[in-house]
Amino acid sequence: MEQSFFISIHIFVCLRQIMSMKNTKPIFALFLTALLFACGGGSGEESNTIDPTVLEKVEGGKFKGGVLRMNSIEDYSSLFPASLNDIYSTHIAVLGYEGLLRLNQETLEVEPSLAESYEIDKDKTVYTFHIRKGVHFNDDECFEGGVGKEVKASDFEYCLSFLCSNHPANKWSSLFLDKLLGAREYAAGQAGSVKGIRIVDDYTLEVELEQPYSGLPYLMAISATTVYPKEAVDKYGYDGMKDRIIGTGPFIASTIQNGKEVVFNRNNNYWRTDEFGNQLPFLSQVKISFIKDKNDELQAFKDDELDMVWGLPVEEIPNIMGSLEEAKDGKNKEFEVQSVNSLNVQYYGFLSTSEVFGDANVRRAFNYAIDRDSLVDFILQGEGIAAKNGFVPTMKGYPSETVKGFEFDPKKARDLMKKAGYPNGAGFPEITLNLNASGGINEKVADAITYMINKELGVNIALNVIPMSELHPMVEKGEVDFWRFGWIADYPDPSNFLYLFHGKNIIEEKETSMNYFRYSNPKFDEVYEAALNEIDAEKRMELYAKADQILMDDAVIMPLYFNTGIRLVDPEIQDFFINEMEYRDLSIVYYKEINQDNVRVYDNIEEEE
Repeated sequence: MEQSFFISIHIFVCLRQIMSMKNTKPIFALFLTALLFACGGGSGEESNTIDPTVLEKVEGGKFKGGVLRMNSIEDYSSLFPASLNDIYSTHIAVLGYEGLLRLNQETLEVEPSLAESYEIDKDKTVYTFHIRKGVHFNDDECFEGGVGKEVKASDFEYCLSFLCSNHPANKWSSLFLDKLLGAREYAAGQAGSVKGIRIVDDYTLEVELEQPYSGLPYLMAISATTVYPKEAVDKYGYDGMKDRIIGTGPFIASTIQNGKEVVFNRNNNYWRTDEFGNQLPFLSQVKISFIKDKNDELQAFKDDELDMVWGLPVEEIPNIMGSLEEAKDGKNKEFEVQSVNSLNVQYYGFLSTSEVFGDANVRRAFNYAIDRDSLVDFILQGEGIAAKNGFVPTMKGYPSETVKGFEFDPKKARDLMKKAGYPNGAGFPEITLNLNASGGINEKVADAITYMINKELGVNIALNVIPMSELHPMVEKGEVDFWRFGWIADYPDPSNFLYLFHGKNIIEEKETSMNYFRYSNPKFDEVYEAALNEIDAEKRMELYAKADQILMDDAVIMPLYFNTGIRLVDPEIQDFFINEMEYRDLSIVYYKEINQDNVRVYDNIEEEE
């Protein structure tokens, strides 16, 4: 993978120093009192008479059972597939939902899922998906007799058509309106169905494009295209679906309490098997907590209350990571560190239609006033890449080095502010930067950046720190003119970053917009659309880079840095591969065998199971 690295290291000594560890790590949940656990009858969940912490050996040296304990530092916004537009919500929802295709957790290549196969016609515009037989939705009261019905082509036709609608609950129309044949007419109410979504028979679905688009398989693998039953929407409504998961996935939600706890149990009727013929998933339970502070989250991991941590408190990064040479020895087995350069950009957004940020000179001045290298070196402790070459992260085939972004140039920044009519910040209105805490890191970055802007431009910026579940709707509706967001790829292609700026995504009929910036530039649209329709991979990437350059020239946003993804993982967890998108497939994750005597060893003290 382009510009990525994976390291598995075990640094118990550092954790002992920075977190004052006890002499022995508390015994993993396998040795704790069995969890209180309520299951729905006949739904494919684990029976409440089975201890979910018990491990059972299966083929291939793997083990079935165990509880994986994870954390989300933000509440989810919605669990309804068409409304999934933040990583925190997505990581929860995809445990219970799946679609026609999926990504490989290790390689990010597209693989069959509920479509066991598909083919493309000679014109590269018609995709025919052959839907797997015998897959049922989880049992729910929305079905006749409470028994989940079999998934058929009509279910996918219903869900994909909704993604082409202008309904407020659909956050993804911008990805489909100009790709699927007849989608825009359907969204405008000029057609009763999407011409390019056709049911051939119960197990065959055709999807026809306006013109060739090589990224469609990736599009069919994103969380928004997962399938859910019309019966559930009819019974609970779109608002009711925000806190429900009625899908076909490897896990079934037994407890959903936003901000408190979400618990998933194994779907015993799940259709998928591994290479040894073992039915997936291996895990009995996945438990998700909502610890909001990164230091508290790290402490919970140290206390064996969590089995993995995604992202670290910045002040602890040097202690945990150490030097790469020290990291590579992997001698200690207390925990594993996984690291990768993510397809994740952190940025500040401007509302281009606002009074103050409607002036491109102001936007350029803000960009030149910040020292991205110092931000990465001192605030992020070196774990990130300064975003000085556009908005799109470096990925395979993308010539990011050709895109010229913003270097630190205080003089140029002051000259631009003077040109905009605000010499030394005189007369500049009071503004607010809206952001979520994200465990505390966003506030540290914001303090540094607002200090830089004040120092170089004489502009005072107030901070408004609110949960992501509140911030996201405000940005979508254009209610704030300056905000912090991050964008992590839904699929590994530059189009997934650039489509945010497509002028056609500003839909007058909708209150919300994926074009958060309300940016409209016919030149950008022309280049972006040409890239989407280009079959030649090298030419397509060159066009994407040209579109990225237009964004930089217009200073539509303030790209800050590209994330380095870091995880701490219990070393007993197997096949939990890290990747540039933090795409997770927990159906294949399992706990490894301890030893032949069925004994776990911590700090040279043996504990019998």
